[in-house]
Order: sequence, then C-alpha cells, then structure tokens
Amino acid sequence: MTTDSQTRGETRGRRRRGRAEAAPTPSRDVNYRQLKNPFPLMEVFPADQIADMHETALRMLEDLGMKVLLPEARRIYAQGGARVDEDSEMVHIGRDMVEAALATAPKSIACQAGARHRDFTLELGSLVFQPGAGAPNATDLVRGRRPASGQDYLEFLKLTHHFDVFQMISPQVEPQDVPTHLRHYFTTQAQMELTDKFPFFFSRGTPQVMDCFEMLSIARGLSDDEFRGAAHSYTIINTNSPRTLDIPMAQGLIDFARYGQVSIVTPFTLMGAMAPITVAGAITLSHAEVLAALVLTQLTNPGAPVCYGTFTSNVDMKSGAPAFGTPSHFQASLAAGQLARHLGLPWRSAAGSASNLNDVQAANENQFGLWGCLMAGATVVIHSAGWLEGGLTVSFEKMICDAEVLNMVAELCAGAQAGTAEIGYDTALREVDPSGHFFATSQTMERYNTAFYEPHVHDYANFGTWTERGAVDANNRATGVWQNILANFQPPKQDGVRIGNLKDFIARRTEEGGAPPES
Repeated sequence: MTTDSQTRGETRGRRRRGRAEAAPTPSRDVNYRQLKNPFPLMEVFPADQIADMHETALRMLEDLGMKVLLPEARRIYAQGGARVDEDSEMVHIGRDMVEAALATAPKSIACQAGARHRDFTLELGSLVFQPGAGAPNATDLVRGRRPASGQDYLEFLKLTHHFDVFQMISPQVEPQDVPTHLRHYFTTQAQMELTDKFPFFFSRGTPQVMDCFEMLSIARGLSDDEFRGAAHSYTIINTNSPRTLDIPMAQGLIDFARYGQVSIVTPFTLMGAMAPITVAGAITLSHAEVLAALVLTQLTNPGAPVCYGTFTSNVDMKSGAPAFGTPSHFQASLAAGQLARHLGLPWRSAAGSASNLNDVQAANENQFGLWGCLMAGATVVIHSAGWLEGGLTVSFEKMICDAEVLNMVAELCAGAQAGTAEIGYDTALREVDPSGHFFATSQTMERYNTAFYEPHVHDYANFGTWTERGAVDANNRATGVWQNILANFQPPKQDGVRIGNLKDFIARRTEEGGAPPES
C-alpha cells in the first residue's frame, strides 16, 4: 500500500531530477542598488522642541550671522538680501531668505551614474551607503599602516565597485604620492575607468572642479546641456564650525550649484569642542550652518540639488579626541533626522569608529553609529565601512567586515513576502508529516540555493570544523576576501574612444601645469 506521503515523496524526487537535468544551479539575484529604509523612525526630542531648534537656528543666522571668507559668496548673499559687513566678513541671513531657499531646493534628487542600473534617487525614505572617506592613511594586515598611496586609492575603488551595497563612490583615501595639482586627474580617471557608480569630486577650487566636470562629460559622452540637466556627480561641503564658511567650501557650493550637481552640506561638529556640549545645542548650530549653505546654493541657482547633512558626535573630555558610535552620536543622528524631516530634504549622516584597529571596539562603534543613522531615517550614510581612528585611516579588513553588516541591512530593506508561495501550504506544510523535517520539501528544494543571505566573511561552521580549517578569525578571513576580490576584479565595460579622449585631456592639462587646489 502506498501512502500519500510516499506518493508525494516519489513525485518530489521526479520533479527534483527533472529540475536538475533541465537547469543549472540558480544563484541569488538581489538588488542592493536602490534601497528603501524599512525601519520605524525614532525621535529623540518632541516636535515642539525640534521647531524651537529650527527657530533658534534662524535667529542665530539673523542676529549672530555667519562668517563667509569668499568675497563672491558675500556678494551673492548681499544681492539676495542679506546684511553683509565686509570688514568683519559677517553675513546676516534673514529667515525670509531661508524660507525662499527651502521652497526651491528639490526634495527629491535623481542621481545618474555611469550605467542606468546604478541610478538612484536621494529623498527621504531612500537609503544609500558610502564607505569610509578622506583618510590620509591606509592599513591592512599584510602591509600594515601607511600613508595612503595611489595604489591604495585604486584598490579601495575596486572594493567599492565590487559591493553593490555601496551606491556612491566616496573620497576613500588621499593618494599622497600623487601631487596635489594632479591628484584630481588621477582620482577622476580611476573613477571613470574602474567603476560605473556615482562619482565624487572634491571642492578644492574652481579650476579643479571644472577639470573634473569636463573629464566626466568626456568619459560619459555628455554635452554641456546634458551635464547641467541632471545630477551626475557630488561633493561634500564641510563648514568650519562654529559659523564659518571658508573659501574653497563656499566656492564649491557656488560651482556645483551653477552646474546642477549635488552638494552634500555637512558641518562636522564635536560636542564640547567646536559645538556646544549638549546634543540640542550642537545640532542647532549644525542646522544653522546647513541653512546658510543651502541659501547660497539656491541664490546661485534656484533648484540646485543640495542634501542636508550632519556629522555630530562628542569628544572624549579626558583627551579631547573625537569619539564615535557613542550614545551622544546616536542621539545627534536622531535629532538631525527630525530636523531634516522638518525641512523635507534628503539628508546625510555617518557611522565610523575611533578605534585604532579592526577589533570589537571598531565593530561596536560602527554598528551603533550605523543603527543611529537607520533609526534616524538618513538618506545617505557615509563612513559606513572601513573607517578607523576617527577618520585618519581606512582599513581593508574593516571595509570587508562592515560590508557584511551592510549587506545584511540591505537584505532587510528588500522586505519579506508572505504570499501563497512563501507560506507554502501545498509545497511545504502539507508535504511533511508530524515530527518530520522540511529539508526535502518542494519549497525547500526550489529555494535552497537562493533563500538565505550567504556571508562573504562570517563563518557558520561549528567549533570542530572551524578548528580543523585553521581556526582563522574574521579579521584574517577578511584579508583573504579583499585579496581575492582584487585578484579577480573586472572593471565595467567602457567606451574606448571616450577613455582615449579622457587620457588626452589629462595629458594636455598636465603639460599645462595642472590645477593646484585653492585655499
């Protein structure tokens, strides 16, 4: 006598054999390129206190003013109605100017990368990750800690391209063996050749910025109108807290606004040092500085894409050193998120670590900071992977370990489904008798290759198996991961003629003397 379970088992066997003969083993196909934040947002302050912080920032700009070192920027502010004192370089910005700027600043920014599947949108609710950025040093377990080189820049760029969870290219590390007047040629050429993701350009003076815009247009085959007509690149603008906008940053705001490219305005404030010691005071100062920069972009070009930003944590009051991934850092992210939503603008926050190596402290700080960004609803999370020493170093191993965490966050962003196929009444629940197992059900056999996230550095083996394999810890496993990625890296296909024209442009500009950064 044949039971229903036997019949189902035989049928499953035939189906499995048929599938195995008909098709190769499937692989997971997940899209980490256009993420939406699925997490409920947290608030650290009640709505009336957030409104009061905004009001205080407006009063600060009107009464105390902002010191603006660039004469052209002061002229633009004055033409827009600000009260400017040329002797003190102080600019007093009326709330009507802020309100007008908020009315024209886009709430949604469509970002065009080098390939259409890499495009994304910056708006409240979207989620974009960047690795650690702007470090003067690099470190790994093979070569040790060292001043960052051009080779380090290229290798970090390849790692950034490899992981889909990084949607934007960050400044990564400073290639200190490349002269400053030629460095932007090196970094831009690398971005155009080795990745098709959304590129980053420093704001280090108009000549360098114009070179970068021209190089991108050449490599991507864009006319002047096409370049100006969409956001193809971005920069990060750091105000000099408290209440100072220096020459290259003010010029960067103007240059990127004029050409319709994205400025991410990010005051870097440390509570107790260049900002009040309280979360509320520090974020209010940061908010005022962002508003001042926002006004400049909209006076320059109404509708220019600009992203609200903050990077606020506290100092260690015993040493004065920056501290990251702290409760205050978390609270500051939450407050910044509330203020960004108060304005309706996409916004940037940051993770990071003050640890000196890729250890438990580094993991704890980065993840605590990361979850602060997620719970705050950050649109862009920079320094999400690899950052050590408060930004002085980017670690190859830490970038790999942190990318693992970001991949798992991206899996949560994809959203779980609960349709008929997922519930599996006929393909799983009905097929298994009491006290049975689900390893061989139709649903399991169909999905076992693709159902779960597969880690690239985490090891789920038991202690015995792990010991037999050499008892290698995560830090050392990460070394093998980045080495394997670099050894097998394949850049995206590029237009050979355009890349040739790009190289000709760089050769010509280099012979002309390049473009030194402006200070």
